Amino acid sequence: MHVPTLPFPKEKLLALGLQLSDTIHYQLSPEELVQQTLNRGEGVLNDTGALVINTGEFTGRSPKDKFIVKDEIITNTVDWNDFNLPIEEKYFNIILNRITAYMNSLSEIWVRDCFACADRRYRLKLRVINETPAMNLFAYNMFLRPTEDAIENFNPEWQMICAPGLKLNAAECGIRQQNAVVVSFKRKMILIAGTGYTGEIKKSIFGILNFILPAQKNVLSMHCSANVGKDGDTAIFFGLSGTGKTTLSTDPERKLIGDDEHGWTSDRIFNFEGGCYAKCINLNEKKEPEIFHAIKKGALVENVKFFQGTNKINFDDGSITENTRVSYPLNYISNSLESSISNSPKNIFFLTCDAYGVLPPISKLTPEQAMYQFISGYTAKIAGTETGIKDPKITFSTCFGAPFMPLHPGKYAEMLGKKIRENNVKVWMVNTGWSGGPYLVGNRIKLSYTRAMVAAALEGKLDNVEYKKHPIFRIDMPVNCPGVPVEILDPMATWADKPAYMSQAVCLAGKFIENFKRYESGVSAEILASAPIL
Repeated sequence: MHVPTLPFPKEKLLALGLQLSDTIHYQLSPEELVQQTLNRGEGVLNDTGALVINTGEFTGRSPKDKFIVKDEIITNTVDWNDFNLPIEEKYFNIILNRITAYMNSLSEIWVRDCFACADRRYRLKLRVINETPAMNLFAYNMFLRPTEDAIENFNPEWQMICAPGLKLNAAECGIRQQNAVVVSFKRKMILIAGTGYTGEIKKSIFGILNFILPAQKNVLSMHCSANVGKDGDTAIFFGLSGTGKTTLSTDPERKLIGDDEHGWTSDRIFNFEGGCYAKCINLNEKKEPEIFHAIKKGALVENVKFFQGTNKINFDDGSITENTRVSYPLNYISNSLESSISNSPKNIFFLTCDAYGVLPPISKLTPEQAMYQFISGYTAKIAGTETGIKDPKITFSTCFGAPFMPLHPGKYAEMLGKKIRENNVKVWMVNTGWSGGPYLVGNRIKLSYTRAMVAAALEGKLDNVEYKKHPIFRIDMPVNCPGVPVEILDPMATWADKPAYMSQAVCLAGKFIENFKRYESGVSAEILASAPIL
């Protein structure tokens, strides 16, 4: 719901050190933000009326430049690792001073008050302060939009300042280079400097919710998309960016709850966000009609190219980045669920983009195997999703979202396993990667086949079919599936050289086993017994 333009009392920013003497744009409409972006020469419109921008140097997240202030609140709780990087409180204060001084030097800024979490019991009040109108439009699209009544007495619990034009001094600020994302749980603040990639905004909020909800509210936070069928059967889809979360959950036969971030309480799941942030590389109307048609007035498209001499987007052009993106409000999807809240799921799908071409296109997991795969979080990072990634890169990302998980993965895994058993949830692993050989040799599994397999699982058509076990990973593979050629269901059958397949499978299994060694001391014997066999 759009709230009319309102005056913003400047004294509300004084506590942050912001002492602007000029214009504060508060709670502007998408139309106003788009026009201001055009007036500033920071974007153009495409042929369907969407705003198209370039995010500059950074076209993906920069996880090595994300820091958490190591203070007395979270020192002994956060799982400090390669993604949860500590920074001293004194450096946070320096960065805050640099950002506020920079923002004070500007003639205008944009402020937006919004919510995260559709479930009112866990709703988080956010204030987002931006250097540019386009980034403020992103916040409008992606977070929950308050009513005018809610705005009148809005007191934010967390505040975020985004200054993409500010280049920090790395040595002075205790960081790696001139850009940084810094989170302080003590100050309840997020500082983003030196990067114009809007995805840092949404993932920063996701990160703090991944601490607050499990640690303080006993709610499982999940990096997943979710939808619900006509009979109220909810399904959730875990997976890293590029594995198909948005694509597979945007199903014309099911209501979309959300495409990326959710919480699971004792009786329901709920979306954290009010919008979608979809990859649009190779997007076409036939394969993904809902996303294709969401690119319209009010949508924000990033880092795409036009066909020469036109303002028509060439979705196949990845010359700027493979991580081309579009953000839009959830209601741009015609069959989205207005409440963004649904029942506990009946089916869970782990999406993995297997660059080795080893894993079956769909397999059924026991609860113990589900926990093993959840902790492993195997996939291939798709080109462009992070800075420096140009080709698929094999990775293990715990909980299918390690960069966003401040707690030890065992905490999330324990909560998920308990919910799977309590709700008798069916768990499936779906390979959206390669078949018939590894990357550059085999072929990417067709989206139409993946959709058919997911639909069969949701409709119960895989409940009573014959299964056979994978010889190494010991997961159950269906012998047949409606709408899918029998020969692709067993991955070995798709390889011309069967010994080469077994060699590749052994190699991948070894990587699983080696990766899992770091978690062995914190999991049950049943989960350990679910490892592949060499």
